[in-house]
Amino acid sequence: MKILPAIDLRGGKVVRLQQGKADQQTTYSDDPIAVAKGWEQQGAEELHIVDLDGAFTGHPQNLHIVEQIAKAINIPIELGGGMRNEEAIDAALAAGVARVVIGTKACDSLDFVRSVVDKFGGESIAVGIDAKNGIVAVKGWTEASKWTAVQLAQAVSVTGAGTIIYTDISTDGMFTGPNIPALKEVLESVDLQVIASGGVATVEHINVLRQIPNLYGAIVGKALYDKKVTLAEIL
Repeated sequence: MKILPAIDLRGGKVVRLQQGKADQQTTYSDDPIAVAKGWEQQGAEELHIVDLDGAFTGHPQNLHIVEQIAKAINIPIELGGGMRNEEAIDAALAAGVARVVIGTKACDSLDFVRSVVDKFGGESIAVGIDAKNGIVAVKGWTEASKWTAVQLAQAVSVTGAGTIIYTDISTDGMFTGPNIPALKEVLESVDLQVIASGGVATVEHINVLRQIPNLYGAIVGKALYDKKVTLAEIL
C-alpha cells in the first residue's frame, strides 16, 4: 500500500481545511515546492495535490504552482480540484501531473468520464468519491448529490477510469481514524485501484488500512502537518 502525502493549495499556500470547511483553515507553508521536495526526500512514492481554489470555483487556479512542483520532484503527482472539462485535464497532464482526479463532474456526467478516459487513458483518470454518511458530496463538499458512494463507485468502474479515491468527509482532518466499514463497502463493490483518504492520525490507523486486501494507497494530510505521525513512521 502506497502512502500519498497531501498538499492542499489555496491562494498559493499549503493549507488544510477541517472537514472541507472554507472558514476552518490552517496555513502550514508559503512554499509548496519546498513542501513537495520534503515529502519526496522523506520517502513518499506519490503525492496527492488538491487545488482548493479550483474545487470552490470550478476552474484550476494553482496549476502554475503544480507545474513547478512537477519539475522539482521525480515522483508521480495526482491532482484534483476544478477538473471539470477536457481543457483543464489536458492542461494538468501537460503540466506534469500523472493522474487527475474528477469529482463533481463525474457525479454530473459519467459520459464525461468515459470521454476523457478515451482521450487520455484510464491510468490518467481517477474519480474522487467524497461521501458523508454514505452520500456523495460535490462542489467542494458544499452540496449533496443523488449518489451513494457504492452506486457511484460501481458506475465509475465501467467507464474505464483506473482509480477511485474514496474520502470519508466526516473523518477528514478529525484524527478519528478511517471509516473502515464504508471503505470496505466501496472496495468490495469494484475491481479497480482504490485510494483511501480521511481520518488517518496514527501508525495503528495505517496498519489497519494495510490489512485491507487490494487497497492501493492511503492519503495522509493533517496528521503529517500537525506532526501526529512522521512519514518515516507510517512508511
